[in-house]
Amino acid sequence: MLIPLANDPRDYAWGSTSLLADLEGRAPSGRPEAEVWFGDHPGDPSETADGRTLDRWIADEGAASGVGEPLPYLLKLLAAASALSIQAHPSKAQAEAGFAREEAAGIPRDAADRTYRDANHKPELIVALSDTFRALAGLRELDATRRLIATLGPGAAPLAERLEGTDASLSAVIGWLLSDGADAARDVITAAVAAESDEFAAELALARTLDGAFPGDPGIVVALLMNLVTLHRGEGLFVPAGVLHAYLEGLGVELMAASDNVLRGGLTPKHVDAAELVSVLDATPGLPPVIRPREIAAGVRQYDVPVADFALLAVSPSAEGVDVALEGPAIAVATAGSPAVAALASNDAATLSPGAAVLVTPNEGGLHVSGSGELFVALPGR
Repeated sequence: MLIPLANDPRDYAWGSTSLLADLEGRAPSGRPEAEVWFGDHPGDPSETADGRTLDRWIADEGAASGVGEPLPYLLKLLAAASALSIQAHPSKAQAEAGFAREEAAGIPRDAADRTYRDANHKPELIVALSDTFRALAGLRELDATRRLIATLGPGAAPLAERLEGTDASLSAVIGWLLSDGADAARDVITAAVAAESDEFAAELALARTLDGAFPGDPGIVVALLMNLVTLHRGEGLFVPAGVLHAYLEGLGVELMAASDNVLRGGLTPKHVDAAELVSVLDATPGLPPVIRPREIAAGVRQYDVPVADFALLAVSPSAEGVDVALEGPAIAVATAGSPAVAALASNDAATLSPGAAVLVTPNEGGLHVSGSGELFVALPGR
């Protein structure tokens, strides 16, 4: 079966007012439109054509078509006009322990100060749909960060001192910035806004932009410790457990394990638990891998990620079309043109416009994709 899916854009403040509307070929709503969720996650499940949410449809009818359990992944279209919060996600073991601890403490799952809303990890992959997509991801190599901080002058001296020596701990520095070092962080921000550097011009320009949006937020200094990454259309960024990241600007397809566990590190009015963030943080300097898809069949490319929760395919069909074998429940979303999809084992078929999506049940075995354009397909990992 092909089950059409729809959802309303989430109106987070950082969302773009135009990117999703432009993709879908409609007039802007006038509100920020940040994300469209495709999946059965209880936080915002997709709706099926008969008005049931996807989680309800799976409970009612999924077993007959091979969808016997909740989906292990969540697929999104993400449209950022400004920075999301700096954040990291726990490992599976950390999530299980944290969820059990907060359940035992009686913290409501929807409480503002709740950190672990479920017992799952949340590795994620973002693939750029816009010509460029900017993000902060991972912690910069220490020598380069020391050079950046040196350009800020005496206002950043307390931070520079903590970054010196072979035993410098980025985890400890971040914990300090988000707690006892908040006053010192404001001095660093003042220095960064006034500083100039050829080598770090883009990073300092970002600090000025962030200070305009989040005045005095210690997360601005955390951002100065991170890698500034620019993806080009079709490139992906994989973020494993514990790696700090913040998407800054652009349109993308995002695929993640089905979880809502977020530990924030600034650039947000939401709850920041510095100690818990540090406890899950992978402070190893380095850049998370930029993933370029590999062709696995004519017109079919795969983004290789080291997790079993999900896999992502990009399909650009030729005129005669291409068969795409699928294992497990899959969700296909169009991002360009008007690809036509037909289930391999039944007569179900649909032509998708950009932003439209369908669930492909496992008993179909896959899709025949034809027409023009581009289609992304999420499915369980292998």
